[in-house]
Amino acid sequence: MPRKNIIELIGINKSYQNYKALNNLNLKIPKGKIFGLLGPNGAGKTTLIRILNQILIPDSGQVLFNGETLSQKNIIDIGYLPEERGLYRKMKIGEQAIYLARLKGLSKKEAKEKLDFWFDKFEISHWWNKKIEDLSKGMAQKIQFIVTILHEPDLLILDEPFSGLDPVNSKLIKKEIIELKKKKTTIILSTHDMNSVEEICDEAAIIHHSNKILEGKVSDLKTRFQNNEWKISYKGSSMAFSNAIWGGWKLISHGSNDDINTAIIELNDSLTMNDFLKGIIEKISIIEVSKNIPTMQDVFLKATTNE
Repeated sequence: MPRKNIIELIGINKSYQNYKALNNLNLKIPKGKIFGLLGPNGAGKTTLIRILNQILIPDSGQVLFNGETLSQKNIIDIGYLPEERGLYRKMKIGEQAIYLARLKGLSKKEAKEKLDFWFDKFEISHWWNKKIEDLSKGMAQKIQFIVTILHEPDLLILDEPFSGLDPVNSKLIKKEIIELKKKKTTIILSTHDMNSVEEICDEAAIIHHSNKILEGKVSDLKTRFQNNEWKISYKGSSMAFSNAIWGGWKLISHGSNDDINTAIIELNDSLTMNDFLKGIIEKISIIEVSKNIPTMQDVFLKATTNE
């Protein structure tokens, strides 16, 4: 039976002098999924990424890659886009891209063919003889992304891949990440951009104070943090809410757009939405009532402030 997880972390510990960076971390990253690695600054994400790239060795614990102990032979199976970019600013882009591709095992001919494809796809063929120092941060990010995925690794580790990108290029990179997933590439996405997590991640884990505090499917994590909150869109006076059944609810927020009002309310266990609506139904015209689902931003904030 094929293995379900490409990465398994078992009891990983890592300390720097008196500082505990990772504390007995257990984590499974499934194959062929986009996995969000989340956490505040200093949580331990960078240490974990460095361990996966074998830049650091854990003090204890085991890292498995496809069921076997992670080793130097797996370097070729992993692509890593660091947050701090590593391109040579004075070197010509095409020459540099070929050099980096050859470090990942491609022949010069293979590298040139693949680079021609990607440069044409990203409409940047005219950049071939430019230098990185001639490009904006976002433009350089596109080059770095290409050289990271060029050798078609089984696992991609992307650390803040949308940093410096405008909305158009951010959308382009997200599209390519999703295409890579369709080709069965596993992607670890480390980011503070919770909107991107919500858009493209299948599963996620949150690390805080060196510990894993949450792990699971993005949809399940949102459900876990869902309160009995409801969104009511309506036309009419907001004063109607003062006529609702007394007690058992509170107003979270209220706003309006043109002549449509929106209220977010929270009910406690003693009150149903049907009962609540009885108190306001004759005073307003209801357009829509829906359960208010938390965003990943809500999940992140609640998990890291209320753990």
